[in-house]
Amino acid sequence: MREPALLVLEDGTIFRGRAWGRRGRTTGEIVFSTAMTGYQETFTDPSYHRQIVVMTAPHIGNTGVNAADSESDRVWTAGVVVRDPARRASSWRAEGELEDYLIEHDVVGICEVDTRAITRHIRERGAMRAGIFSASALPAGAETGTQQALDILLGLVNDSPAMAGAELASDVSTTSAYVVEPRGDFAEPVARIVAVDLGIKNRTPWQFAERGVEVTVVPATVTLAEVRELAPDGVFFSNGPGDPATADAQIELLRGVLDAGIPFFGICFGNQLLGRALGFGTYKLEYGHRGANQPVLDRETGRVEITAHNHGFAVDLPVDEATQAPYADGRYGRVAVSHVSLNDGVVEGIQCLDIPAFSVQFHPEAAAGPHDGEHLFDRFISLMKEVG
Repeated sequence: MREPALLVLEDGTIFRGRAWGRRGRTTGEIVFSTAMTGYQETFTDPSYHRQIVVMTAPHIGNTGVNAADSESDRVWTAGVVVRDPARRASSWRAEGELEDYLIEHDVVGICEVDTRAITRHIRERGAMRAGIFSASALPAGAETGTQQALDILLGLVNDSPAMAGAELASDVSTTSAYVVEPRGDFAEPVARIVAVDLGIKNRTPWQFAERGVEVTVVPATVTLAEVRELAPDGVFFSNGPGDPATADAQIELLRGVLDAGIPFFGICFGNQLLGRALGFGTYKLEYGHRGANQPVLDRETGRVEITAHNHGFAVDLPVDEATQAPYADGRYGRVAVSHVSLNDGVVEGIQCLDIPAFSVQFHPEAAAGPHDGEHLFDRFISLMKEVG
């Protein structure tokens, strides 16, 4: 029998379940992911730093874990909430059990809770802070189960940091630059890019390398002078966690890239930073988009793409028609919304019409998720060739 555990939400709602993963306690912003597969890629995605992830699919862990599917060298989620954990892995690719993997990475979880009810609650009340508490790790005075005891747990949740205003890219970024060489039969790289690591996933440089691109991944603290010294054909901003309103240094770097006429491509957090660099605002979504089955409309082609998401913030940009970028009296020219969410109309892509820059809010590298957006890597290569 698993020991009891509690999931305590910021608004005082409590769900009772059983301990899963490491026994202990953890706090973070509670969010839900609608992905039915790809849990290992989700948990190792740096964009989930400081978040407790509720998996809406009821059965999690049946394909186990392996060395190939991790998107970083650790699990970044603050906690995991599932309904029915698999008793054992059943996949020819499995090299271990998911629960053992979470224990190894010190990730506290809870199971045997109604994840559908939790998800509906978040949809109605919005993303909020939460805590998972195993019975054996309850703080002093909280083991009695009385209202006073529960108030102790709620106090720990409410004392934890909120996601709004959080600067987290520096927590997850590489501390030193490294190069990912082209894969396959390329005599010379087709292009050389600088990828600013704001929480980059392993699959992203791989997607470029498969196309013959040499990728130099650099820390989030990189300066414009250091970027220009590398003489890249293009600059890429990755996904990552935190509030885009805190990324002033990266905004100034990006404006320097745009001023220099260097082609730019951003995804997820990089999309939000392009929006800010152009002079638009960002805002926090009620419960965000997370999972591998989010429908997005490409407004230029009319094609609907099923995409992978993990974002709690969005760009506040006029959707209906192209508009002049407000920063510095319109020095970056006209901007159009290239993609929109078909669930709620949120901006999912930005296209600069007068400078070589574009971005999308979703994760086109397909880790985990569908492959509908992979053509964007080819689009960036084409853009660099046009400018070069």
